[in-house]
Amino acid sequence: MSSFDKKSVTAESALVAIQGAVAKAKQLGHRMSVVVCDEDGAEKLAYRMDGASSSTLRIARDKAFTSTSHGLATHALWDFIKNDPPLQYGFPSCPNIVVYGGGYPLLEDGQIIGANGVSGGHYSDDMEVARAGLSAIGAPVG
Repeated sequence: MSSFDKKSVTAESALVAIQGAVAKAKQLGHRMSVVVCDEDGAEKLAYRMDGASSSTLRIARDKAFTSTSHGLATHALWDFIKNDPPLQYGFPSCPNIVVYGGGYPLLEDGQIIGANGVSGGHYSDDMEVARAGLSAIGAPVG
């Protein structure tokens, strides 16, 4: 029998990432939801700002799940599928898959340890807020 070691984002790091993202969302004047998931795509920590719609929380979860399960930022998935019609129409119809910006993998030593997802603004604002969360914990911003 063989095994392997897995790393995972800590609850403390998830909290700091969410705090960094929320600070940026407030700076931009948005009411957003931020979710950090672990390396398996399971929710580690979630935060819905006062006034953010409940749908933002679901979308943020889906962005985090998509990013960790595929190891790419959600906007990078669009670049991967946009010129391939079967993927372009089929992949986004899969449950919990998002192909627009706002989800980023959390990497440590090149290994996925989780992901963050943000929703509540235009996807470009979601991306900026998500990157602020990554920066708050010193994670690479890709």
